[in-house]
Amino acid sequence: MENQKEYDEEFLVNVREITIEEAFEVHGRVLEFDELAVLDEFIERYTGKTHVIIGAYLEDKLIGYIIGYDKHQDKERFYIWMAGVDNNYRRRGALRQMMNYVESWAKEKGFTKLAIKTRNNRREMLSFLCKNNFNFTSVETREDVRENRIELERDIL
Repeated sequence: MENQKEYDEEFLVNVREITIEEAFEVHGRVLEFDELAVLDEFIERYTGKTHVIIGAYLEDKLIGYIIGYDKHQDKERFYIWMAGVDNNYRRRGALRQMMNYVESWAKEKGFTKLAIKTRNNRREMLSFLCKNNFNFTSVETREDVRENRIELERDIL
């Protein structure tokens, strides 16, 4: 039980904007993302839209990333498209610190909400989002209920 306590302790990471190539490298170390990812498809998502790509560093090791963009092009909801933390560095606050950065960045750009979509089988992310005041807004159903897409958002006024 002592190791679990250490594992749950939050540590300070350095959060800053990074390149898509750096984010893509971390993406490959997130076990849930087992689909074949293509860098050009990542770039296509946000090209021509207001966007930000950030990473979390523990010392000099990149351990997490978030890619967000103005998906709806309404300057209201800033959409967090991809977010992941290397499985070896989870539950230590990196995602929370990256989300705080994105929230501040989005506020500065005039957005009033953060929006995100995740899958029903991504329980760690769902738990994090619920604990951080995101509200369920809709569900896209799939044949396999575990693959349902759940949309959430949170005000950032």
